[in-house]
Amino acid sequence: MQENGAENRLDELFKTFILGLIQGLTEWLPISSTGHLKIAEHFLNLKVPILLDVTLHVGTLLVVLVFFRNDVKKLISTLYRLDFKTEHGKLVPLIIVGTIPTALIGFFFGNSIEAIFQTLYPIALTFIFCGIFLYSTKYSEEKKGEISYFQAFLIGVAQGIAIVPGISRSGITIAIALLLGIKREKSFRYSFLLSIPAILGAFIFTLYTQLEELTAAGLGWTEIFIGTFTATLVGYLALNFLWRVLSKRIFHLFALYCWLIGVSLLLLAFIGF
Repeated sequence: MQENGAENRLDELFKTFILGLIQGLTEWLPISSTGHLKIAEHFLNLKVPILLDVTLHVGTLLVVLVFFRNDVKKLISTLYRLDFKTEHGKLVPLIIVGTIPTALIGFFFGNSIEAIFQTLYPIALTFIFCGIFLYSTKYSEEKKGEISYFQAFLIGVAQGIAIVPGISRSGITIAIALLLGIKREKSFRYSFLLSIPAILGAFIFTLYTQLEELTAAGLGWTEIFIGTFTATLVGYLALNFLWRVLSKRIFHLFALYCWLIGVSLLLLAFIGF
């Protein structure tokens, strides 16, 4: 009995490590971490509580706080001084405007989307759809350095839509920003700073509503730590890689990967996997 218990514990640790690895690689690359986690859950025969998914997102959130630490410090300083005339001061209301549609979409449609996207067919289609948006950035032109409130709202809507598995949060927000003519550096920075309140809000809400589900699944803090640590470490490397790709103007090539995954999933679903 004890041997079986130890084997089960090792199995759970291994699964959370794999999920953390997937989360770290795919959260900040524009290829949909949620979509990849759904695929892993499907083929590994997992039924992971949504809280664990969100906890893994917190691991990659730590990456954002470290990568953009100077921006985060200036934003906090701006809020403390209530000075909204500086460059970072102007970012605060833009982040708020972008967060509102994200929160509304998540609150009203989150459960429905979770119920719909449990099979491979819809996830395959959203991967293909995401690829179309990514590839369209090949034809974008950088015109504006500043982000307007309307643009911030549109990017926030895009972030809200990214709760759909297969649609990358970083991919669609950066793509929309680039298509709106916003410069690459500002698109990159705004996309990830906008993710901070979204991930924190999702984590707090899910922690409040589904803590019992996590406990019932038999996942302890050790498993969560392993998954989160892995997601953080791998996520930092992925974020650095994404910035290099974006700066070299080959961001659109991620579309090829999304299309490959989408078509492969359609074939697998067709033959009964």
